[in-house]
This record gives sequence, C-alpha cells and structure tokens, in this order.
Amino acid sequence: MRTVLRWMLAGAMVFAGVTHLTVARKEFQAQVPPWAAELTPLDEDAIVVASGVVEIMLGTALVALPKERRRVGAILAAFFIAIFPGNISQYVEKRDGFGLDTDTKRLVRLFFQPVLVAWAWWSTRR
Repeated sequence: MRTVLRWMLAGAMVFAGVTHLTVARKEFQAQVPPWAAELTPLDEDAIVVASGVVEIMLGTALVALPKERRRVGAILAAFFIAIFPGNISQYVEKRDGFGLDTDTKRLVRLFFQPVLVAWAWWSTRR
C-alpha cells in the first residue's frame, strides 16, 4: 500500500510541477503571497517556475531514488509545510485560483495540506 501511495504522490507531484510550467502558470501565481516576492529576488512567475521544477524533481526522486526514499519523503513533507503560508495567504487575502473562489473552498483546502504532509511522510517509511 505504501508503494502504491508513494507512486501516486510522485505522479501527482510531477503532474503539478509540469502544470506550474505550462497550462496553470497563472493560476499558481494567484497562490504566491505578495510578501514572497519581497523576501526573495524572484517575481511571482519565477517563484511558480522554481516551485514547479522542485515539484518535478521531488516527484521523480520519490521513485527514482528508492534508497533515499525516507530522505526524499522528509524533504517533500518539509516542502508542503514551506508552501502552506501561501495557502493561508490565499485564504486570508481572498485570492481566487483553481476554482477556490469562496472562503469556504479556500478554508477546506487548508485542511488538505496536513494530509499531504502525512502522505509524504507515511508513504516513504518502512
């Protein structure tokens, strides 16, 4: 079961990363908090591109580096935690994106992030 869930997560990460770079680039920009561009030398688009590349790398590493799966899982869990403030910002600032066009939808999404953290951690442990 862990292997199946790990492969599913890997596929989801690669898919999300590719969409960061292509068809959903504008949607992902809506999730970049305004303060993120102030804290880095990157603009919103560069942040989206960079996070997409990271997602592709992490998704690929989940299956391509089986001996490193625990480390990759920990890094992926940390990545999900690191991007959580962007999700909070999207809720607080009422920014639409990916059909999250109501406070209720944006709030429900916040509860999914801990599921991703747990999924990354659990699926990479023995």
